[in-house]
Amino acid sequence: MRPKVNIPVKLGDVVTAHINEVAYGGQAIGEYEGYPLHLDNAFAGETVRAKITQVNRKFARAQLVEVVHPSPDRIDAGRPDIIETGIAPYLNLAYPAQLKLKQHQVEQIFANEDIHTSVAPTIGMENPSHYRNKTVVPMAYADGHLVTGFIKRQTANTVVPLDDYFVNDPIIDQVIGQVRDILDAHQVTLFSDETGLGQMRYIMVRRGYYSGEVMVVLVTQTPELDDEKEIAEEIAAVVPGIKSVMLNVNPRRLHLMMSGENRLLWGDDAIHDTLLGIEFVIGPNSFYQVNPQTTEVLYTLAAEKGKLTKHDTIIDAYSGIGTIGLTVANQVKQVLGVEVIARAVEDAQRNVALNDIQNATFVTADAPTQMKAWRDEGLEPNVIFVDPPRPGLTPELLDAVVEMQPERFVYISCNPKTMARDIRYLLDKGFSLSGDIQPLDQFPQTAHVETVAVLVPNH
Repeated sequence: MRPKVNIPVKLGDVVTAHINEVAYGGQAIGEYEGYPLHLDNAFAGETVRAKITQVNRKFARAQLVEVVHPSPDRIDAGRPDIIETGIAPYLNLAYPAQLKLKQHQVEQIFANEDIHTSVAPTIGMENPSHYRNKTVVPMAYADGHLVTGFIKRQTANTVVPLDDYFVNDPIIDQVIGQVRDILDAHQVTLFSDETGLGQMRYIMVRRGYYSGEVMVVLVTQTPELDDEKEIAEEIAAVVPGIKSVMLNVNPRRLHLMMSGENRLLWGDDAIHDTLLGIEFVIGPNSFYQVNPQTTEVLYTLAAEKGKLTKHDTIIDAYSGIGTIGLTVANQVKQVLGVEVIARAVEDAQRNVALNDIQNATFVTADAPTQMKAWRDEGLEPNVIFVDPPRPGLTPELLDAVVEMQPERFVYISCNPKTMARDIRYLLDKGFSLSGDIQPLDQFPQTAHVETVAVLVPNH
């Protein structure tokens, strides 16, 4: 038999709790009579009243009712709608405190992997709002008219209407409204999971930070959208900087926002923007960092930490459309990029040609397999850069790095938990950390943080 657990709360109770910490991911962890509570929009040191919404043996979920004793770092951003959606969970925490919190969270995550190293103060933004160059938003009908916004937390598809998303480029928010009103005038149908009927799913907007070029993507459930030609022309007539209107067909019942199936409705199939003086072609599915201002800081920092020289051969693993490799190409002898997504490699090759870069080559392959092939050919890279997706690196890729023994291994990550796991693996395989772990606030107001570290082999 399981031991009896004393759970001092039940569903619907309102209790007074003390908040101990904010975990990575943004949830505050408090306690009531020694029993843990998880809730949003609360910060370390606060006393709050909270309503119990879910109970299990280990902890309860709760909803903030009142802040009894606020943290000195609490502010009121006056945007309960944003808090309701979870777009910006740290919105009511003063920005300097957000930066300290992220540094502390990274320290904790690395300590949990038994990595005791120095974590530098988080590099922040001067203006930590309205920075995103891309957004994908859902829609709903309310009182016979289309509204755009974001899904309410802990609901399946309740849309909280928003005009200012707080984290988006303000022109993107303006464009969302213009596109929504055009779709509303055409009374487009919205796809419903329940009925399996309807056409539209999402609106996606991208905008070049330097170029000002705008792409609108209409994400549909169906291969065609009623009135699509007229809708595209009306969008083109009103949206500032418009260069591209695309249809993205996403019939899957997965919660992926977009598929890889695109069709041009108006204009070009891509927009352009620059990063550290290099021009990039950006399509509907291109992975391009969403905060261009801090991305320039991030890549400059990564290049500095890589201690690049004109004699270096570098590998850019998970190279995407070539952003890291191409921005450092002028500092090294040779850039070799590998990426498993063929479309991204085609974009990277377009970017090589566009910028007339002579010393960069990108190949479509699984990164660990390609790195083993390069090693078998006798390639000895001086520096390997990785910037993997959230799940981090595979053991196969880490083993390929160990076998190649680069002079420096520069790890950029959007997920410090998988990064710490991977670094632990490399430390156990004869590598050491060189210098501080450096967090960077690529996503202000949110629970995410970008982190950079450098490892070197022990010789």
